[in-house]
Amino acid sequence: MFVVLVEDDPYIAQSICAALNFLNISVEHVSTASAADYFIRHSAVDLCLLDLGLPDQDGLDLLKKWRQDQIHTPVLVLTARIQTQQCIQALNVGADDYLTKPFELDELIARIHALTRRHRGFSSNVLQFENLSLNRDTQEVFYQHQPVQLSRREYSLLETLMSHPNQVLKNEQLLDKLYGYQDSIESNALNVHIYHLRQKLHADLIQTIRGIGYMFKVPESA
Repeated sequence: MFVVLVEDDPYIAQSICAALNFLNISVEHVSTASAADYFIRHSAVDLCLLDLGLPDQDGLDLLKKWRQDQIHTPVLVLTARIQTQQCIQALNVGADDYLTKPFELDELIARIHALTRRHRGFSSNVLQFENLSLNRDTQEVFYQHQPVQLSRREYSLLETLMSHPNQVLKNEQLLDKLYGYQDSIESNALNVHIYHLRQKLHADLIQTIRGIGYMFKVPESA
């Protein structure tokens, strides 16, 4: 999962980023509306955490523009504006949910999982296809009823692929979800992670689409 956090308070941002990284969620922190707009339009973002009080533009205006441009990335609004009417306004212009500051990190994580489940069409945090299961809550993966030990990025890659079964995901999309917007990424980094996953699981589960990317192939009996 790749999350963009739009928050101009460095202390709040640091706490949220630490919590998401601990849960193997790739997060990119930006502090302005202009930077947020760039990421939403040019990266494979799964969820945006959007503060409304930004230095260069009101968060509601930014969100309204995204929805007008048919950008449907799930948005969870983080706001110190506790007036009911302003929260209603956020939902009316396209927010999927909101949290008022201060909030507990556990509640934020629960809402993130709920929004991504809803957006992807899943009712549970457990992804299971035949003998392979992945639990987003516990970060556990089992194959043929045996636990599989994965690195943080191996887990993120598998979670991304399993969340889009039988869909081709481009190399650029997968790199975004694993690393965010980083310049210093080894050219073969994605290939290495795919290789390790295939060693630990059934090799045929992850298919290479030459010149494009990869696909998680659901077994026909699943």
